[in-house]
This record gives sequence, C-alpha cells and structure tokens, in this order.
Amino acid sequence: MSKGLTLTVIFQAQSLNFGEGIANISELKKLTRGDGNLYTFVSRQCLRYDIVRLGSMLYNWNTQVVDKSKGTVQFKDDCSIKDSEEMDLFGYMKTAKKGGDDKGGSNIRSAVARLSHAISLEPYRSDMDFLNNKGLADRIGEHPNLANVEQHFSFYTYTITIDLDKVGKDGDVDLDKEDKFKRVKQLLSILKVLNRNIRGRQENLAPLFIVGGIYDIPNPFFLGRIRLNYKSNKPYIDSNILKQTLETKIFDNSIEKVTSLGMVSGIFDNEEELKSLFKDENYSIEKFFDNLQDGVKAYYGV
Repeated sequence: MSKGLTLTVIFQAQSLNFGEGIANISELKKLTRGDGNLYTFVSRQCLRYDIVRLGSMLYNWNTQVVDKSKGTVQFKDDCSIKDSEEMDLFGYMKTAKKGGDDKGGSNIRSAVARLSHAISLEPYRSDMDFLNNKGLADRIGEHPNLANVEQHFSFYTYTITIDLDKVGKDGDVDLDKEDKFKRVKQLLSILKVLNRNIRGRQENLAPLFIVGGIYDIPNPFFLGRIRLNYKSNKPYIDSNILKQTLETKIFDNSIEKVTSLGMVSGIFDNEEELKSLFKDENYSIEKFFDNLQDGVKAYYGV
C-alpha cells in the first residue's frame, strides 16, 4: 500500500511575494476572503523555487537540465528523474514540437511532492513603505526616484504532501531504495531551514509550528485546518479544529496515532493546550523531523 507523508507548517515572515504592481507601487500577491479581509500569499511556485535553490546550494541538486530547443523553456528531452531531483519531486511537462512526423503532444509527470500556497494567517491592513534612491541621486546632483512598496509582516501556513511510493519511479526508471530515501531526506532537511532572498532581505521560512506524519494515503489532512486568533495580544492556534482533524479515520485507523507535533516554545499562547492533543514526549522541531525521517527510512527499508 502506498504511503503518504504530509506536513503543515506555520512560519513568520515579511513581504515575500510581489505581483506586477501599478506605476511606482509594488503590490504583494493577495487573496480576498468572505470576511472582507485581504490575505497575502506566497505562491507554490515561489516555495518550489526556494526549495530547489537550497537543494542546489546544500546538496548539489542538478539544475542544468533545462533548454529552449523547442521554442519553450522546459526540461531537456534527454534528461530523466535519474538526472534531476527537481524533476522527480516536482514533476515536469515536456512539449513536443509539431511538424514533420511529430504529432505533437506532451510528456507529463505529475508532481510527487505537492505544495500549497503559503497563506497569511493575519489580514493585510494596507501598510506601505516609501522608498527612494536619494543616496545615489545625491552623488550626481539628480532628483531621486520614488517608490511605494506594500508591506505585510504575518504568520503564514502551507502544506506539502509527498506520495512516497512514486518517488524515484517514472516509466522505465526506478531508482534504488537508498536514492529514494536520500531525496526525501534532503527535501525534509531543506524544509527545516527554508528561507527566501528578496529585495535585499533574507526571510526565514523555517517552521515555528509543524504538524503531520506518514499515513496510509497521500492526503493533506491539515491543509485549511490552521486558524490563528489573538487573546490579550498573544497569538494562539485554534485547537478545536486540530482535535477534530485528528479524529479522522482511514481504513478504520485513526490518524491521531501516527500524527506528531513540533513547535518553537514561547511563540503561541496555548502551547500546553496544543501539546495535550498529542502523545509525544518531545515537541521540538528537530525531533519532529527526526521522527519523520525515521519513518521514511523504515518505509523504504534502508
């Protein structure tokens, strides 16, 4: 039976993903909800970009697998998941060039590791930052250029779900179990220290809170189940939603038995209440990833 690994993360960061903007205003990517509020978000493509960037930097992932031989920037025809961790984990589409005997069509591999957008847990309140390049302009006696940049400092949440059975498998390619484990292990290590370089800043996307585990099916159980509120100006996570989610049964097995929690102490006001939902003895982020890594290792039998 195929196993699925899923984890849902909360991190805290500022102004992570901008759209095209209007005139000299840089606009954050935003969503509108039924409560009338705007929430900023970090696209899944943005998260993937930084995961692959760190994969290349920390683990020498091969990113030289792209060309434009068919008029479209895409993965090379002669490259497979054996050559690229990115193609293996996040999928690909290779279009065929129409003409001659080529009937067109596409060669597609669905993502094995599926990311959601990272959505802010606090509404955007139209904060702006006024910028200019006065320092440079003064050097040559010119007037500075002006810019306005939207700013949002918030908690964010995203979910990643990995189909462990499909890692390292694509058509005739079937990597050995050690390589499969290695790729998932590296991905988990990257998520633990995930960061983003943007506009002269390096933002920390590492988990402050994380929940998940390895389940009988690849399903994002905690996606959309994270709600943040404030009490006496301190943030707390809605534990009732988490408790109800933990009651979910798959093939008559409750997911509560295989779900773990990790958090950075001192961030959320109801820390002890959250811990009471789980049976772990150690609730550190590091311990959470250690347990998950052990579970993946056991699944692949390495």
